[in-house]
Amino acid sequence: MTDVPPEALDDAAQVLRSALAGDTDGVVGTFDAVVDRSGVAGAYDVAWCIAATMVGDNVPRGRWTLDFPGIDEAGYDTRWVARFVSAYANSDASTGEALFGAAIADGQLPECLLTLAGSAVATLRRRAA
Repeated sequence: MTDVPPEALDDAAQVLRSALAGDTDGVVGTFDAVVDRSGVAGAYDVAWCIAATMVGDNVPRGRWTLDFPGIDEAGYDTRWVARFVSAYANSDASTGEALFGAAIADGQLPECLLTLAGSAVATLRRRAA
């Protein structure tokens, strides 16, 4: 994981707590507070931390490929999350940043971040089961 400020870890934890509780407004509110405080770069750091949570600690470093049948038919936010998490798994921050910028330019970032939080919650619940 790239170095992120400690507050990004705290904010990511808050996003995940809200998402686990089903509190969409809490997820959005946390991201809005981050943007107000740290700009889009802060929101990127939080999203990168959430991707790290999804990938986990025990993943060998190397090149990973995206194995998501039907990815091209999935919605924008789902494709974005799959590719963003793949960028994290491949330690490819430049691709993660490009994806983040594209979602902003396309007006899709809020939906992408909500889907990222929901996907992280699904991952955490699957691991716990």
